Amino acid sequence: MARPFISFVTDFGPDGPAPICRGVMLSIAPDAQIVDVGHNIRKYAIRDGAFLLWSAVPYFPVGVHVGVVDPGVGTERRPIALLVGRGDRLVGPDNGLLMPAAERLGRVVEARVLENRDLWLSGTSSTFHGRDIFSPVAAHLANGTDFATVGPAVATAELTPLFLPAARVHDGWLETGVAFIDSFGNATLAGRPDDLAAAVGNLDGGRRLVVEIGGADDAVDTSDTVDLTWQRTFGRVNVGEPLLFENSSGTISFADNQGDIASRLGLHIDQPIRIRAA
Repeated sequence: MARPFISFVTDFGPDGPAPICRGVMLSIAPDAQIVDVGHNIRKYAIRDGAFLLWSAVPYFPVGVHVGVVDPGVGTERRPIALLVGRGDRLVGPDNGLLMPAAERLGRVVEARVLENRDLWLSGTSSTFHGRDIFSPVAAHLANGTDFATVGPAVATAELTPLFLPAARVHDGWLETGVAFIDSFGNATLAGRPDDLAAAVGNLDGGRRLVVEIGGADDAVDTSDTVDLTWQRTFGRVNVGEPLLFENSSGTISFADNQGDIASRLGLHIDQPIRIRAA
């Protein structure tokens, strides 16, 4: 039989809490393969964690996916597990973190609140549910524990939603926004190349475009513009030059070749962006 698979994403940082959680999982499911999606997410940035999990899960085998970006730990927010169409189980807080990944894996088939304390660690704290609740429940599920035993069912409509930004096609321009900023300072934008092509026409390599960037009041200021080109990859432009391209997740990215465009332009999550033909 294949070894059980667990993916793991948090804002804990690489030291201390994250290895402790992996140790808890391995103490219960010693044969498990644990893949770290990442632990350097901006602190408390639920949507950053949701985006990374959404980006990663299609490339993983069917398994258990644990997410812990949990600024509401110990409050009334519920600990949950989700069973999705592909057969995966997602474990984490009910704060929207798991929802985009669940949608990408075939939508939520069944949701349950983690109330079966027999699947938790024997002693639990009010501030470290990643160790005490999410990790042990995930490991038990990876071992084959029946999903229905984790706790009572909850209606999908009662789960906390989280929506990644969407692009809107207009005649001659694309309305989009910053969905995620990676560690290189590249800005992932809402929408796919097909959306941009529907707005501005064919995206041949070297096609000249203009990016209009929203200001402090989040209104797009057409005086704050960047002239650039659509390219297949970074190396098609000079070092330090900006470009738009299709990233590895199939969405649009806005970047400087070997530079940090987010810092250079002061970009932030949810900043409105327009892209139009030059």
